[in-house]
Amino acid sequence: MSEQDSLQGHRRTAAVGFIFVTATIDIIALGIMIPVLPNLIKQMAGGDFALASEINLLFATMFGLMQFFCAPVLGLLSDRFGRRPVLLTSIFGLGIDFLFMAFAPSIRWLFVGRVVNGATAASFSTANAYIADVTAPENRAKAYGMMGAAFGLGFTLGPVLGGFLAEVDLRLPFLVCAALALLNWLYGFFILPESLPKEKRVAKLDWRKANPLGSLQLLRSHKDLLGLATVGFLFQMAHVVLPVIFVLYSGYRYGWSPAMVGLSMLATGVSNIIVQALLVGPVVKKIGERGALLLGLASGALGFAIFGLAPTGWLYFVGVPVFALMGFTGPGMQALMTRRVAPHEQGQLQGANSAIMGIAQIIAPTVFGLTFAFAVNHNETLHMPGLPILIASGLMTCSFLIALQVAKPTPPAEPLPA
Repeated sequence: MSEQDSLQGHRRTAAVGFIFVTATIDIIALGIMIPVLPNLIKQMAGGDFALASEINLLFATMFGLMQFFCAPVLGLLSDRFGRRPVLLTSIFGLGIDFLFMAFAPSIRWLFVGRVVNGATAASFSTANAYIADVTAPENRAKAYGMMGAAFGLGFTLGPVLGGFLAEVDLRLPFLVCAALALLNWLYGFFILPESLPKEKRVAKLDWRKANPLGSLQLLRSHKDLLGLATVGFLFQMAHVVLPVIFVLYSGYRYGWSPAMVGLSMLATGVSNIIVQALLVGPVVKKIGERGALLLGLASGALGFAIFGLAPTGWLYFVGVPVFALMGFTGPGMQALMTRRVAPHEQGQLQGANSAIMGIAQIIAPTVFGLTFAFAVNHNETLHMPGLPILIASGLMTCSFLIALQVAKPTPPAEPLPA
Protein backbone atom coordinates (compact mmCIF):
# COMPACT_ATOMS: atom_id res chain seq x y z
CA MET A 1 0.00 0.00 0.00
CA SER A 2 1.39 3.43 -0.97
CA GLU A 3 1.67 6.37 1.39
CA GLN A 4 -1.12 8.14 -0.50
CA ASP A 5 -3.44 5.13 -0.21
CA SER A 6 -2.68 4.93 3.51
CA LEU A 7 -3.52 8.62 3.93
CA GLN A 8 -6.77 8.17 2.01
CA GLY A 9 -7.64 5.22 4.26
CA HIS A 10 -7.05 7.27 7.40
CA ARG A 11 -9.20 10.10 6.03
CA ARG A 12 -12.03 7.71 5.26
CA THR A 13 -11.84 6.21 8.75
CA ALA A 14 -11.90 9.69 10.31
CA ALA A 15 -14.83 10.67 8.10
CA VAL A 16 -16.88 7.60 9.10
CA GLY A 17 -16.06 8.40 12.72
CA PHE A 18 -17.35 11.95 12.29
CA ILE A 19 -20.56 10.75 10.66
CA PHE A 20 -21.07 8.31 13.55
CA VAL A 21 -20.52 11.11 16.10
CA THR A 22 -22.82 13.39 14.09
CA ALA A 23 -25.60 10.80 13.98
CA THR A 24 -25.21 10.01 17.69
CA ILE A 25 -25.36 13.65 18.77
CA ASP A 26 -28.29 14.44 16.48
CA ILE A 27 -30.25 11.38 17.63
CA ILE A 28 -29.53 12.16 21.29
CA ALA A 29 -30.90 15.64 20.63
CA LEU A 30 -34.02 14.21 18.97
CA GLY A 31 -34.35 11.57 21.72
CA ILE A 32 -34.25 14.27 24.38
CA MET A 33 -37.46 15.62 22.87
CA ILE A 34 -39.42 12.39 23.44
CA PRO A 35 -40.37 12.99 27.09
CA VAL A 36 -40.14 16.80 26.87
CA LEU A 37 -42.11 18.04 23.88
CA PRO A 38 -45.50 16.51 24.86
CA ASN A 39 -45.19 18.01 28.35
CA LEU A 40 -44.27 21.42 26.98
CA ILE A 41 -47.25 21.25 24.63
CA LYS A 42 -49.48 20.32 27.57
CA GLN A 43 -48.13 23.24 29.58
CA MET A 44 -48.80 25.65 26.70
CA ALA A 45 -52.28 24.13 26.26
CA GLY A 46 -53.16 25.03 29.83
CA GLY A 47 -52.88 21.46 31.15
CA ASP A 48 -55.56 20.08 28.80
CA PHE A 49 -54.50 16.44 28.19
CA ALA A 50 -56.93 15.82 25.32
CA LEU A 51 -55.92 18.97 23.46
CA ALA A 52 -52.23 18.26 24.09
CA SER A 53 -52.66 14.74 22.69
CA GLU A 54 -54.26 16.06 19.50
CA ILE A 55 -51.57 18.70 19.05
CA ASN A 56 -48.81 16.17 19.69
CA LEU A 57 -50.26 13.90 16.97
CA LEU A 58 -50.28 16.90 14.60
CA PHE A 59 -46.64 17.62 15.45
CA ALA A 60 -45.64 14.00 14.84
CA THR A 61 -47.47 13.87 11.50
CA MET A 62 -45.91 17.13 10.37
CA PHE A 63 -42.45 15.85 11.27
CA GLY A 64 -43.03 12.85 8.98
CA LEU A 65 -44.34 15.09 6.20
CA MET A 66 -41.26 17.29 6.34
CA GLN A 67 -39.05 14.20 6.14
CA PHE A 68 -41.08 13.06 3.13
CA PHE A 69 -40.73 16.34 1.23
CA CYS A 70 -37.28 17.54 2.30
CA ALA A 71 -35.15 14.37 2.29
CA PRO A 72 -35.26 13.99 -1.53
CA VAL A 73 -34.28 17.65 -1.95
CA LEU A 74 -31.31 17.35 0.40
CA GLY A 75 -30.25 14.10 -1.23
CA LEU A 76 -30.32 15.64 -4.71
CA LEU A 77 -28.47 18.77 -3.53
CA SER A 78 -25.75 16.57 -2.04
CA ASP A 79 -25.39 14.73 -5.38
CA ARG A 80 -24.90 18.10 -7.10
CA PHE A 81 -22.87 20.18 -4.61
CA GLY A 82 -21.30 17.50 -2.40
CA ARG A 83 -22.17 15.99 0.96
CA ARG A 84 -20.17 18.38 3.18
CA PRO A 85 -22.09 21.65 2.54
CA VAL A 86 -25.48 19.95 2.84
CA LEU A 87 -24.54 18.18 6.07
CA LEU A 88 -23.05 21.29 7.68
CA THR A 89 -25.99 23.48 6.65
CA SER A 90 -28.49 20.97 8.04
CA ILE A 91 -26.60 20.55 11.33
CA PHE A 92 -26.31 24.33 11.77
CA GLY A 93 -30.00 24.75 10.94
CA LEU A 94 -30.90 22.11 13.52
CA GLY A 95 -28.98 23.98 16.22
CA ILE A 96 -30.64 27.31 15.40
CA ASP A 97 -34.02 25.60 15.32
CA PHE A 98 -33.58 24.16 18.82
CA LEU A 99 -32.80 27.68 20.03
CA PHE A 100 -35.96 28.90 18.30
CA MET A 101 -38.03 26.21 20.03
CA ALA A 102 -36.43 26.95 23.40
CA PHE A 103 -37.80 30.49 23.32
CA ALA A 104 -41.05 29.88 21.40
CA PRO A 105 -43.75 31.92 23.18
CA SER A 106 -46.76 29.91 21.95
CA ILE A 107 -47.84 26.58 20.46
CA ARG A 108 -47.98 28.15 17.00
CA TRP A 109 -44.36 29.22 17.16
CA LEU A 110 -43.41 25.85 18.62
CA PHE A 111 -45.15 24.22 15.66
CA VAL A 112 -43.11 26.36 13.25
CA GLY A 113 -39.98 25.17 15.02
CA ARG A 114 -41.08 21.54 14.71
CA VAL A 115 -41.64 21.99 10.98
CA VAL A 116 -38.11 23.32 10.53
CA ASN A 117 -36.85 20.58 12.85
CA GLY A 118 -38.32 17.92 10.57
CA ALA A 119 -36.72 19.54 7.52
CA THR A 120 -33.24 19.79 9.01
CA ALA A 121 -33.39 16.29 10.53
CA ALA A 122 -33.76 14.97 6.98
CA SER A 123 -29.95 15.32 6.75
CA PHE A 124 -29.64 11.65 7.76
CA SER A 125 -30.20 10.77 4.10
CA THR A 126 -27.06 12.76 3.25
CA ALA A 127 -25.13 11.08 6.08
CA ASN A 128 -26.03 7.67 4.66
CA ALA A 129 -24.90 8.78 1.19
CA TYR A 130 -21.61 9.93 2.75
CA ILE A 131 -21.11 6.44 4.20
CA ALA A 132 -21.63 4.94 0.74
CA ASP A 133 -19.01 7.35 -0.69
CA VAL A 134 -16.21 6.57 1.75
CA THR A 135 -16.61 2.84 2.40
CA ALA A 136 -15.96 -0.07 0.09
CA PRO A 137 -19.18 -1.91 -0.86
CA GLU A 138 -18.16 -5.02 1.08
CA ASN A 139 -17.73 -2.91 4.25
CA ARG A 140 -20.93 -0.88 3.99
CA ALA A 141 -23.12 -3.21 6.02
CA LYS A 142 -20.71 -2.88 8.95
CA ALA A 143 -20.65 0.92 8.56
CA TYR A 144 -24.44 1.10 8.41
CA GLY A 145 -24.52 -1.15 11.46
CA MET A 146 -22.53 1.52 13.30
CA MET A 147 -25.06 4.10 12.12
CA GLY A 148 -27.82 1.90 13.50
CA ALA A 149 -25.91 1.68 16.78
CA ALA A 150 -25.77 5.48 16.82
CA PHE A 151 -29.55 5.58 16.52
CA GLY A 152 -29.91 3.03 19.31
CA LEU A 153 -27.48 4.91 21.54
CA GLY A 154 -29.19 8.23 20.90
CA PHE A 155 -32.69 6.95 21.56
CA THR A 156 -31.48 5.13 24.67
CA LEU A 157 -29.62 8.04 26.26
CA GLY A 158 -31.69 10.90 24.85
CA PRO A 159 -35.00 10.30 26.66
CA VAL A 160 -33.20 9.67 29.96
CA LEU A 161 -31.22 12.89 29.63
CA GLY A 162 -34.33 14.78 28.52
CA GLY A 163 -36.28 13.57 31.54
CA PHE A 164 -33.59 14.75 33.97
CA LEU A 165 -33.19 18.12 32.27
CA ALA A 166 -36.95 18.66 32.18
CA GLU A 167 -37.06 18.28 35.96
CA VAL A 168 -35.03 21.51 36.13
CA ASP A 169 -36.92 23.38 33.41
CA LEU A 170 -38.98 22.25 30.40
CA ARG A 171 -37.04 24.65 28.17
CA LEU A 172 -33.60 23.51 29.27
CA PRO A 173 -33.51 20.35 27.06
CA PHE A 174 -33.95 22.53 23.95
CA LEU A 175 -30.96 24.65 24.94
CA VAL A 176 -28.85 21.53 25.52
CA CYS A 177 -29.91 20.15 22.12
CA ALA A 178 -28.96 23.45 20.49
CA ALA A 179 -25.54 23.35 22.15
CA LEU A 180 -24.95 19.74 21.02
CA ALA A 181 -25.93 20.51 17.42
CA LEU A 182 -23.85 23.70 17.18
CA LEU A 183 -20.79 22.04 18.73
CA ASN A 184 -21.26 19.23 16.22
CA TRP A 185 -21.38 21.79 13.39
CA LEU A 186 -18.22 23.49 14.66
CA TYR A 187 -16.41 20.15 14.84
CA GLY A 188 -17.52 19.23 11.31
CA PHE A 189 -16.62 22.65 9.90
CA PHE A 190 -12.97 22.07 10.76
CA ILE A 191 -12.73 18.27 10.47
CA LEU A 192 -15.16 16.91 7.86
CA PRO A 193 -13.71 16.40 4.34
CA GLU A 194 -15.82 16.23 1.21
CA SER A 195 -16.61 12.66 0.15
CA LEU A 196 -17.99 13.10 -3.37
CA PRO A 197 -15.42 14.26 -5.96
CA LYS A 198 -16.60 16.90 -8.44
CA GLU A 199 -16.21 14.54 -11.38
CA LYS A 200 -18.69 12.10 -9.78
CA ARG A 201 -21.42 14.69 -9.09
CA VAL A 202 -24.46 15.25 -11.28
CA ALA A 203 -23.85 17.95 -13.87
CA LYS A 204 -27.00 19.94 -13.06
CA LEU A 205 -30.01 19.85 -10.81
CA ASP A 206 -33.12 18.13 -12.12
CA TRP A 207 -35.86 19.51 -9.88
CA ARG A 208 -38.29 16.89 -11.16
CA LYS A 209 -36.25 14.41 -9.12
CA ALA A 210 -36.34 16.65 -6.03
CA ASN A 211 -40.02 16.06 -5.33
CA PRO A 212 -40.81 12.85 -3.44
CA LEU A 213 -42.55 11.16 -6.35
CA GLY A 214 -39.73 12.10 -8.70
CA SER A 215 -37.13 10.73 -6.30
CA LEU A 216 -39.04 7.45 -6.09
CA GLN A 217 -38.64 7.00 -9.87
CA LEU A 218 -35.02 6.07 -9.20
CA LEU A 219 -36.27 2.97 -7.41
CA ARG A 220 -37.93 1.75 -10.61
CA SER A 221 -34.88 2.37 -12.79
CA HIS A 222 -32.57 -0.24 -11.25
CA LYS A 223 -33.05 -3.99 -11.01
CA ASP A 224 -34.62 -5.16 -7.73
CA LEU A 225 -34.33 -1.69 -6.17
CA LEU A 226 -38.10 -1.14 -6.02
CA GLY A 227 -38.54 -4.55 -4.40
CA LEU A 228 -35.94 -3.73 -1.75
CA ALA A 229 -37.63 -0.36 -1.18
CA THR A 230 -40.91 -2.22 -0.60
CA VAL A 231 -39.13 -4.40 1.95
CA GLY A 232 -37.88 -1.21 3.61
CA PHE A 233 -41.32 0.39 3.65
CA LEU A 234 -42.96 -2.61 5.35
CA PHE A 235 -40.06 -2.75 7.81
CA GLN A 236 -40.46 0.95 8.64
CA MET A 237 -44.22 0.56 9.05
CA ALA A 238 -43.75 -2.29 11.53
CA HIS A 239 -40.96 -0.45 13.35
CA VAL A 240 -43.28 2.43 14.27
CA VAL A 241 -45.65 0.27 16.35
CA LEU A 242 -43.70 0.32 19.62
CA PRO A 243 -43.04 4.09 19.73
CA VAL A 244 -46.76 4.64 19.10
CA ILE A 245 -48.38 2.23 21.59
CA PHE A 246 -45.71 0.73 23.84
CA VAL A 247 -46.26 2.94 26.90
CA LEU A 248 -50.02 2.43 26.77
CA TYR A 249 -49.76 -1.27 25.90
CA SER A 250 -47.32 -2.17 28.67
CA GLY A 251 -49.32 -0.21 31.22
CA TYR A 252 -52.62 -1.77 30.14
CA ARG A 253 -51.46 -5.39 29.80
CA TYR A 254 -48.69 -5.65 32.39
CA GLY A 255 -49.43 -2.76 34.74
CA TRP A 256 -45.88 -1.45 34.31
CA SER A 257 -44.85 1.75 36.06
CA PRO A 258 -42.91 4.48 34.19
CA ALA A 259 -39.72 3.13 35.79
CA MET A 260 -40.42 -0.36 34.46
CA VAL A 261 -41.20 1.06 31.02
CA GLY A 262 -37.87 2.89 31.11
CA LEU A 263 -36.07 -0.32 32.13
CA SER A 264 -37.57 -2.27 29.24
CA MET A 265 -36.66 0.50 26.80
CA LEU A 266 -33.12 0.48 28.17
CA ALA A 267 -32.85 -3.31 27.73
CA THR A 268 -34.14 -3.06 24.17
CA GLY A 269 -31.81 -0.18 23.33
CA VAL A 270 -28.70 -1.81 24.77
CA SER A 271 -29.48 -5.10 22.97
CA ASN A 272 -29.88 -3.22 19.70
CA ILE A 273 -26.58 -1.38 20.18
CA ILE A 274 -24.73 -4.65 20.85
CA VAL A 275 -26.11 -6.24 17.68
CA GLN A 276 -25.45 -3.29 15.37
CA ALA A 277 -22.08 -2.23 16.77
CA LEU A 278 -20.51 -5.63 17.43
CA LEU A 279 -22.30 -8.32 15.44
CA VAL A 280 -23.20 -6.84 12.05
CA GLY A 281 -19.64 -6.85 10.69
CA PRO A 282 -18.72 -10.46 11.47
CA VAL A 283 -22.18 -11.84 10.69
CA VAL A 284 -22.28 -10.16 7.27
CA LYS A 285 -18.84 -11.61 6.48
CA LYS A 286 -20.20 -15.04 7.42
CA ILE A 287 -23.63 -15.07 5.76
CA GLY A 288 -23.51 -12.09 3.39
CA GLU A 289 -25.72 -9.02 3.08
CA ARG A 290 -28.70 -11.02 1.81
CA GLY A 291 -28.41 -13.46 4.71
CA ALA A 292 -28.18 -10.60 7.22
CA LEU A 293 -31.28 -8.95 5.76
CA LEU A 294 -33.30 -12.18 5.92
CA LEU A 295 -32.08 -12.94 9.44
CA GLY A 296 -33.09 -9.47 10.59
CA LEU A 297 -36.56 -9.65 9.05
CA ALA A 298 -37.26 -13.14 10.42
CA SER A 299 -36.06 -12.11 13.89
CA GLY A 300 -38.21 -9.01 13.80
CA ALA A 301 -41.30 -11.02 12.87
CA LEU A 302 -40.65 -13.50 15.69
CA GLY A 303 -39.77 -10.77 18.20
CA PHE A 304 -42.95 -8.82 17.48
CA ALA A 305 -44.98 -12.04 17.77
CA ILE A 306 -43.51 -12.70 21.23
CA PHE A 307 -44.21 -9.12 22.31
CA GLY A 308 -47.80 -9.26 21.06
CA LEU A 309 -48.62 -12.68 22.55
CA ALA A 310 -46.71 -12.51 25.88
CA PRO A 311 -49.30 -12.67 28.70
CA THR A 312 -46.82 -11.51 31.36
CA GLY A 313 -44.07 -8.92 31.55
CA TRP A 314 -41.38 -11.54 32.10
CA LEU A 315 -42.34 -13.37 28.94
CA TYR A 316 -42.24 -10.04 27.12
CA PHE A 317 -38.57 -9.76 28.10
CA VAL A 318 -37.92 -13.16 26.48
CA GLY A 319 -38.54 -11.46 23.15
CA VAL A 320 -36.01 -8.67 23.70
CA PRO A 321 -32.85 -10.52 22.51
CA VAL A 322 -34.77 -12.04 19.60
CA PHE A 323 -36.13 -8.63 18.62
CA ALA A 324 -32.63 -7.11 18.85
CA LEU A 325 -31.51 -9.31 15.95
CA MET A 326 -33.83 -7.22 13.76
CA GLY A 327 -30.87 -4.82 13.81
CA PHE A 328 -29.35 -6.78 10.91
CA THR A 329 -32.16 -5.57 8.63
CA GLY A 330 -31.14 -1.96 8.03
CA PRO A 331 -27.43 -2.53 7.39
CA GLY A 332 -28.07 -5.50 5.11
CA MET A 333 -30.71 -3.62 3.11
CA GLN A 334 -28.66 -0.40 2.82
CA ALA A 335 -25.61 -2.34 1.64
CA LEU A 336 -27.65 -4.16 -1.01
CA MET A 337 -29.34 -0.97 -2.24
CA THR A 338 -26.20 1.18 -2.42
CA ARG A 339 -24.51 -1.44 -4.61
CA ARG A 340 -27.24 -0.98 -7.22
CA VAL A 341 -26.77 2.75 -7.94
CA ALA A 342 -23.91 4.90 -9.21
CA PRO A 343 -21.91 7.27 -6.95
CA HIS A 344 -23.78 10.34 -8.26
CA GLU A 345 -27.11 8.69 -7.34
CA GLN A 346 -26.34 7.81 -3.71
CA GLY A 347 -27.86 11.01 -2.38
CA GLN A 348 -31.00 10.56 -4.47
CA LEU A 349 -31.28 6.96 -3.28
CA GLN A 350 -31.04 7.95 0.38
CA GLY A 351 -33.52 10.77 -0.21
CA ALA A 352 -35.96 8.26 -1.68
CA ASN A 353 -35.41 5.94 1.29
CA SER A 354 -36.08 8.79 3.71
CA ALA A 355 -39.21 9.73 1.77
CA ILE A 356 -40.44 6.16 2.19
CA MET A 357 -39.67 6.39 5.90
CA GLY A 358 -41.65 9.62 6.03
CA ILE A 359 -44.68 7.94 4.44
CA ALA A 360 -44.47 5.16 7.04
CA GLN A 361 -44.24 7.70 9.86
CA ILE A 362 -47.34 9.46 8.52
CA ILE A 363 -49.50 6.35 8.07
CA ALA A 364 -48.39 4.00 10.85
CA PRO A 365 -49.27 6.08 13.97
CA THR A 366 -52.92 6.26 12.92
CA VAL A 367 -53.08 2.58 11.90
CA PHE A 368 -51.54 1.24 15.11
CA GLY A 369 -53.18 3.81 17.38
CA LEU A 370 -56.68 3.01 16.11
CA THR A 371 -55.97 -0.74 16.16
CA PHE A 372 -54.86 -0.57 19.79
CA ALA A 373 -57.98 1.41 20.72
CA PHE A 374 -60.14 -1.20 18.97
CA ALA A 375 -58.34 -4.08 20.71
CA VAL A 376 -58.76 -2.49 24.14
CA ASN A 377 -62.42 -1.60 23.57
CA HIS A 378 -63.18 -5.20 22.53
CA ASN A 379 -60.80 -6.99 24.86
CA GLU A 380 -63.59 -8.84 26.69
CA THR A 381 -64.47 -10.67 23.48
CA LEU A 382 -61.27 -10.36 21.42
CA HIS A 383 -58.72 -11.06 24.21
CA MET A 384 -55.94 -9.61 22.08
CA PRO A 385 -54.51 -6.34 23.41
CA GLY A 386 -51.33 -7.06 21.44
CA LEU A 387 -53.19 -6.98 18.09
CA PRO A 388 -51.28 -3.99 16.64
CA ILE A 389 -47.95 -5.64 17.50
CA LEU A 390 -49.10 -8.85 15.84
CA ILE A 391 -49.98 -6.80 12.75
CA ALA A 392 -46.41 -5.49 12.84
CA SER A 393 -45.22 -9.11 12.97
CA GLY A 394 -47.33 -9.82 9.89
CA LEU A 395 -45.79 -6.87 8.05
CA MET A 396 -42.32 -8.18 8.88
CA THR A 397 -43.31 -11.62 7.59
CA CYS A 398 -44.51 -10.12 4.31
CA SER A 399 -41.27 -8.15 4.10
CA PHE A 400 -39.29 -11.37 4.61
CA LEU A 401 -41.17 -13.16 1.82
CA ILE A 402 -40.58 -10.28 -0.61
CA ALA A 403 -36.90 -10.13 0.35
CA LEU A 404 -36.53 -13.82 -0.54
CA GLN A 405 -37.35 -12.84 -4.12
CA VAL A 406 -35.62 -9.48 -4.55
CA ALA A 407 -32.51 -9.62 -2.32
CA LYS A 408 -30.48 -11.31 -5.04
CA PRO A 409 -26.69 -11.42 -5.38
CA THR A 410 -25.38 -7.95 -6.07
CA PRO A 411 -23.54 -6.74 -9.17
CA PRO A 412 -19.76 -6.25 -9.01
CA ALA A 413 -18.66 -3.48 -6.69
CA GLU A 414 -17.27 -0.20 -8.03
CA PRO A 415 -13.87 0.81 -6.66
CA LEU A 416 -13.65 3.78 -4.33
CA PRO A 417 -12.21 7.00 -5.74
CA ALA A 418 -8.54 7.55 -4.97
